[in-house]
Amino acid sequence: MSITSDLNLTLKSIPWFHDLPQEKIDALAQIARFCDVSAGSSLFKEGTRPDTLYILLEGQLILESFVPTRGSVFMNKAEPLDIIGWSCVTPVVRERTCSAKALSACHLICFDTSSLITLCDSDPELGYVIMRRLTNVIASHHLNTRLQLFDIIVRQPGKMIPSTQE
Repeated sequence: MSITSDLNLTLKSIPWFHDLPQEKIDALAQIARFCDVSAGSSLFKEGTRPDTLYILLEGQLILESFVPTRGSVFMNKAEPLDIIGWSCVTPVVRERTCSAKALSACHLICFDTSSLITLCDSDPELGYVIMRRLTNVIASHHLNTRLQLFDIIVRQPGKMIPSTQE
């Protein structure tokens, strides 16, 4: 993906926003900024305050979560156009649920959470589009986590989870 210095053009080129009218792109551009993370650097750490939603434009990030007795566990690898830090827009999440580290130099669009929520609340049509698309991201992450849990169970065949069905 070719990155321009113009947030409007970049936002318009992201499939998430293709069907939005220009005034909604303009409103999003007003609360967005570009940010860069060098390879090996942390974008955010698990347990910190979730105050930014990211769209990865270039590079790769690894998402890991700390599991007692296991240490850092791979959760997902983010590729260009992935949404990172989506839990920041939910009302119950008070801290990051994983850490994000750059595998390569990354270029991102960053949205301040409180500004994004305010924009979505003041423009219900835009809010609906954003939240509907975020639910797809959440569902995808839920499926990925479920598959990882199945993989853990398969690798430990002696430890079966009791069935809730009778």
